[in-house]
Amino acid sequence: MDTDELETLTAQLRRRLLELDVDDVRLARSDGPVPDGAKPGELLSVGVLAVTLAPAVIRPVLRLVEAWMTSRPVRTVTVEWDGRTLELGAATPEQQERLLTAFLEGGRAPSDVSSATSEEPPARDQRA
Repeated sequence: MDTDELETLTAQLRRRLLELDVDDVRLARSDGPVPDGAKPGELLSVGVLAVTLAPAVIRPVLRLVEAWMTSRPVRTVTVEWDGRTLELGAATPEQQERLLTAFLEGGRAPSDVSSATSEEPPARDQRA
């Protein structure tokens, strides 16, 4: 997946998230250094969204991301919330439901929704 395709997918997901009762969905800022030769300024992270929402909206947001992924070339989406991380992707629906429930209940599998990252599909010998 190239950068242009990732930007397009990120914009699509952002529009879908804004249809929910969330406060805001913005492109996340990069904390990395400015590349050599680049003018100083604010960097945006490609494929990273920062979502501001009430806790009651977390489950619908995660469900939307799961549904959105099924018809996209995105293999995983990483969600960070309250210092915890949840990776949605290569799991059976039953496994995904258990992970989601543990995440929402504060179990040590996943976390809170402050950002969602669309990633390229992993190589076969990497993550499942």
